[in-house]
Amino acid sequence: MNTFGEALIGDWHRAVYAAVKAVALFLTAAVAFRLTERRTMAEFAPFDWVAAVAVGALVGRTATATDASWLTGAAALVALLAVHTAITRLRFLPVVGRLVDPPLRILIRDGRVDRRNLRRCGLTEADLEAVLRQHGHLGPDGIHLAIFESKGAVSVLPHPAVSAPPGDAAGPSHR
Repeated sequence: MNTFGEALIGDWHRAVYAAVKAVALFLTAAVAFRLTERRTMAEFAPFDWVAAVAVGALVGRTATATDASWLTGAAALVALLAVHTAITRLRFLPVVGRLVDPPLRILIRDGRVDRRNLRRCGLTEADLEAVLRQHGHLGPDGIHLAIFESKGAVSVLPHPAVSAPPGDAAGPSHR
């Protein structure tokens, strides 16, 4: 490249080819995603994120690579989505599910914070307090269970409402 203009624009033919490949790969991905499992972003497990990032990288790399055709990118895309679909279905087998999905971790049990599980999940006490506030709680008191789910969300289950009338010294009954 001899001039500043060539450095910025380059070969316009390649730019057009890249745009056409990008559109073709996008349409291929849209059709492939339509034919595979429907999972919302909120339901994404870690392996779903890996697949989503890999698809994005594959589409971007193939679209701009001069040595990769649409067919090459489409074949890689279909293979990636086929493996993702297979893993999605194989997760119902306990051995595969344990390998793919992280285990549930109890963060709070009956008002007591499990700091060891908090560390295992990569959360600080400030993170946990923020989650509790989002669920309408000021702290761990009154929380029966707070569970770090396999998809990264925290479920908060408060203690059941006390059925004894106010001022009753007996408190809740335990059966």
